[in-house]
Amino acid sequence: MQVYPETIIFDLDGTLIDSVPAIRAALNSVFINEGVAELSLGQVKELVGFGAKWMVGEIIKLNNLDIGQERLEQIMQLYFTEYLRVSSEFTSVYDGVYDVLENLEGKGLKMAICTNKPGPTTMLVLESLGLDQFFQAVLTEDDVVHKKPDPRHVFDTIAALKGHVDRSVFVGDSETDMEAAERAGVKSVFVTYGYCHIKHSEITASQSIDSFRELPTAIKRISELNYL
Repeated sequence: MQVYPETIIFDLDGTLIDSVPAIRAALNSVFINEGVAELSLGQVKELVGFGAKWMVGEIIKLNNLDIGQERLEQIMQLYFTEYLRVSSEFTSVYDGVYDVLENLEGKGLKMAICTNKPGPTTMLVLESLGLDQFFQAVLTEDDVVHKKPDPRHVFDTIAALKGHVDRSVFVGDSETDMEAAERAGVKSVFVTYGYCHIKHSEITASQSIDSFRELPTAIKRISELNYL
């Protein structure tokens, strides 16, 4: 018997939205004052997915910057301020996202965001792009003690929807997402167009899609294969 899932958990950056241009603009605005050469889109793409604090820390480390804790906190605040200022201008929603989310909503599915992105920037982006209407829960890196790839981030997100692990599907674009899903025992859909940092052949997922518009079909396949 085919059983459609009750709960769909989504990553945000690289899955629903292309945020790299906005992140790049914010990082360059902040780090130009630290003597760091302008970061390219490719360089920023390699840094996305592990949280803002990790990303900023990597830039500091890669450029051998001598920055103490007080200055680090200032830089983080500058980054958040600048990102909030430019995000609506430089962030775009991937093709098919609105249509597919409306489709899934129409089936009565509960949907949530599970992201390593900070809380304030997550909420601003969701609201400014009109995506917040689709999600009953949003769990960012600020809302959990253990973030992805720790499976507890996934468990906490499912719990926020009063959902069940065996009736949930995780949709994400990176090795971090797929590892979190696998460790949580949740079936997954890997989107190939995002910010993955390893070869796609090394990714373990229940289904893979090249376009967000293929998601309903991927979920249907999961059901037909008795994954749920």
